[in-house]
Amino acid sequence: MKKYNLIVSDGAVADILDQGDWYALQSGPKLSNRWERAVTNSLLKLTKNPRTGSLCKFKAEEIRDVRRTPIPGFPKHLIFYRIDSEEILILRVLHGARDLESLF
Repeated sequence: MKKYNLIVSDGAVADILDQGDWYALQSGPKLSNRWERAVTNSLLKLTKNPRTGSLCKFKAEEIRDVRRTPIPGFPKHLIFYRIDSEEILILRVLHGARDLESLF
């Protein structure tokens, strides 16, 4: 089984940290730590099987190849990414209720 290199964009890092901070403020460090573990595990799983995510149905041509996958335990949060022959680029980690296409 091929393993892909993982690249996390600055935007995705900010998304992950901001959400963790929000959980820490709202519910304390226990939920924030659970968030960080869930995101980390999801990213590691993507390196082993990146095609598990669904292709997004965005209207804009330049982002039609973007895939998404939910984060277990946080099903309304989605990891958005692109894959090529050797790499997975994590673009954003966002709540699914947002105007997603405008954030790319």
